[in-house]
Amino acid sequence: MRPWIHAPLLRALTQPAHFRSAQDPGAPLRQGGSPAQPADGPERKLKARTVWISDVHLGTPGCQAHALLDFLKHLECDTLYLVGDIIDGWQLRRSWYWPQAHNDVIQKLLRHARKGTRVIFIPGNHDEFARHFLDQAFGGIEVQEECLHTTADGRLLWVTHGDLYDGVIQCARWLALVGDSLYEFTLKLNRHLNTWRARAGLPYWSLSRYLKLKVKRAVSYVGDFETALAREARQRGAAGVVCGHIHHAEMRDIGGILYCNDGDWVENLTALVEQADGQLGIVHWGEAMSRGLPHGLRVSEAEQTPPTA
Repeated sequence: MRPWIHAPLLRALTQPAHFRSAQDPGAPLRQGGSPAQPADGPERKLKARTVWISDVHLGTPGCQAHALLDFLKHLECDTLYLVGDIIDGWQLRRSWYWPQAHNDVIQKLLRHARKGTRVIFIPGNHDEFARHFLDQAFGGIEVQEECLHTTADGRLLWVTHGDLYDGVIQCARWLALVGDSLYEFTLKLNRHLNTWRARAGLPYWSLSRYLKLKVKRAVSYVGDFETALAREARQRGAAGVVCGHIHHAEMRDIGGILYCNDGDWVENLTALVEQADGQLGIVHWGEAMSRGLPHGLRVSEAEQTPPTA
């Protein structure tokens, strides 16, 4: 069966990289996506050995494409993993949505590949159409089902989106589709809610994150998902696993296996990074932008894992 790829998406993936929007997508952003004034002095880069991002959901109104462009502009790394759900094929099938900023993200990723960064794309459930092109490369971006990554300090990490180990996705696809529609509705409601909160001088608040952390069944689902991936990593002889899928950035030990989720670029604006010495940590780019610090590597001390001795 021929994989579904919408014609405008193919054009977006293949048109020349010099195509840019009227608003420079590389300009630093303030919280909320508005252009910020350039920082004084020479531009600083977020330098890392390896970076993992996932759940960008290009093709949906909830995608924070401008924030991701800001992150990619300031990023220098040897290897960049795109850990699934980069393009939301489910949403694009329902209704075509592809603003210029989403096109700019694709072009920025291709530019990283052209400049020598190894870019590896591991499809997820929302961009599962790409699984028809495994072990091929497009514009220098490699497509793989999963892979093993060795950190600078010798730890073996298994990298997968995670949906293949999600019982809901595998056993009740209709329920996953319903849940996806409800999630989109929650995001839309959240945007209206936070417009009102901003006018009232209140900080951003995530309804979907609140439900994930407070609803007992949702908490149980997340726990089962994390445990299943840690078990699978152990069976593969890996010291840890890097995944996405559930939009919840976290690093923790599960039975001696390091579980790392790089989060998402819909609400949390997070990435997992490996520094030159093998240390791993989660970057919260939205918080960095809100503090006016978009140029440095800001990793919470509580979320770092020290390199092995």
